[in-house]
Amino acid sequence: MTWDDDVERLNQRRETAKQMGGKEAVQKMHDRGRLTVRERIDTLTDSDSFREIGRIAGTTEDDHGTELFTPANAVVGTGKIGGRRAVICGDDFTLRGAAYTTTGLKKALYAEKLAIERRIPLVRLLDSGGASIQGISGRRGQSGFDMTAASQQTLLSVEALATVPVVCAALGAVAGFPAARLVASHFSVMTGDAQVMTGGPALVERALGQKITKEELGGAHLHSKSGVVDNIAKDEPALCAQITRFLSYLPSHSGQLAPMLKGSDPAGRADEELLQIMPSRRRRAYDVRQLLTRIVDHGSFFEKTPFYGRSMVTGLARLNGHSVGVMANDCMRDGGAMTAESAQKVRRFIELCDTFHLPMLSFIDQPGFMIGKAAEEAGTIRYGTETLFTAVQSRVPWLAIVLRKSFGVAQGIQLGPGATVIAWPSAEVGSMPVEGGVALGFRREIESADDPAARRRELEDEMALGQSIFPRAEDFGIHDLIDPRETRVYAADWLDQVTPQLDPSQGPMKYSLRP
Repeated sequence: MTWDDDVERLNQRRETAKQMGGKEAVQKMHDRGRLTVRERIDTLTDSDSFREIGRIAGTTEDDHGTELFTPANAVVGTGKIGGRRAVICGDDFTLRGAAYTTTGLKKALYAEKLAIERRIPLVRLLDSGGASIQGISGRRGQSGFDMTAASQQTLLSVEALATVPVVCAALGAVAGFPAARLVASHFSVMTGDAQVMTGGPALVERALGQKITKEELGGAHLHSKSGVVDNIAKDEPALCAQITRFLSYLPSHSGQLAPMLKGSDPAGRADEELLQIMPSRRRRAYDVRQLLTRIVDHGSFFEKTPFYGRSMVTGLARLNGHSVGVMANDCMRDGGAMTAESAQKVRRFIELCDTFHLPMLSFIDQPGFMIGKAAEEAGTIRYGTETLFTAVQSRVPWLAIVLRKSFGVAQGIQLGPGATVIAWPSAEVGSMPVEGGVALGFRREIESADDPAARRRELEDEMALGQSIFPRAEDFGIHDLIDPRETRVYAADWLDQVTPQLDPSQGPMKYSLRP
């Protein structure tokens, strides 16, 4: 007796699974300019490194003595991304529009468990509207929803976020539960033609009476500014490139340090342009991204969430080969003030760096919390204080570089606990910006002057001298006052000194109650 017949059945099912939803369904994907799930995985992973798990998972029906095999509409396996192993779970839109099935969900759950057990990154490639009203069973009136136990998917997602880098991508219409899975990540990215929605157009029209398209409801133009996703990619290959780059800055799990990648950019490089970048006039703006890229290793700055909370810039970079988190005020947006949105963005970023032991480089030009009616309506002070608590409870070393303004409670968000604080000669420090302080404290004197505008300028110039960084440096109120051209040298030396303090054995971060 041989097993030839069974092996043949096995090979036939494997081949059927590779065909996904069939030639017609695959062609429809291509006609829309989209890749299939298997093409996406091939684009993302290193050549010939993907090892699929559950290749013949699916359902089989008997059609008058002939077996009809339908593969599960989720593809799961491990592959190398940038030379390091990761778990990949991808929705297969060619089968039932990737609507969740029992087998598909089991594979997704297994992907989460595998990433946690093997302590390697998890990448979810999402292209699904979730389950139908009939539930994962596909049987009318049998949703299979169990309210007597916590969702295993949710519990695993929470554990994964504390353990391994989690990256999620939206590659089509992602609605309902898949949208929740998208944001349960350290980095989320969508293509320009994808949509992310809590509920789709049909649901919105039935519930709210609003007729709206998927693009209007959850397109990239909306979510680049909503904070639901971090980054936008022009197409699927560009999206895969962003995922690869993001993961390159992080360790494989929270129990180790990020890999060090030595490049050709010397630690002792001094950039002459840094001496010219800061305007001598206090109220003139400058390009902080240009400043950042001149300090970190050439070409290493990877900005995260650029279009949400735009008064703050956050991103990953390398400094002398070490991975670091970088945050800075953008004075071209709301003067660099801490808004409700930027506070929420910064909180998530600090938590990311704290989880994976990335030292923080904080570039400060902070005029304080945003003020005004819109800022009050947005709850700025609550979100700002929440982020302040996050910063002071973080465990990684901080290097704070005061570029210009450093005022009010908001400056504490950028100092971290026990930060090493250095400053440029252009720095100003105080309880509030000169202009606001003079207007508040000298209102009557200004109004009674023969020339109120001239008197206001005189008082502002006088108060500005009092906020100079030089007296604070003389009183050891900061750790050092440096030539801007020394910033990279100082930061690289600081990083060499604090790296031995990084302790990946601390376990998952824990926070007390935050406002």
